[in-house]
Amino acid sequence: MARILIVDDSPTQTLSLAKILKKHGHDVLTAKDGAEGVEVAKAELPDLVLMDVVMPKVNGFQATRQITKNPATKHIPVVIVTTKDQETDKIWGERQGAKGYVVKPVEEATLIETIKPFLPKK
Repeated sequence: MARILIVDDSPTQTLSLAKILKKHGHDVLTAKDGAEGVEVAKAELPDLVLMDVVMPKVNGFQATRQITKNPATKHIPVVIVTTKDQETDKIWGERQGAKGYVVKPVEEATLIETIKPFLPKK
């Protein structure tokens, strides 16, 4: 299926998301913060990025902007996955280039439905 990069500083959240994605047949790449996420996105060119917001060094909004504005990675859709559930956060995420927004704790069905439109067609 698809290669999906999970960018999250929480090992528990990363494991939870990876479990859902693998169950649905996807390959998973991981990064522990926004800076590493940008580097992995450039090096691996995944089909999709799931991006946390609250992280050390480079936050998810900054990393999303770097990925979506870089000519080498701008084709990669970014879906923000965060505890930040305010409408202003969602709007700010979209302004950084995010294609979708999911609030934690993530329901499996919600995650899969949110990312489905952005994945390569079989």
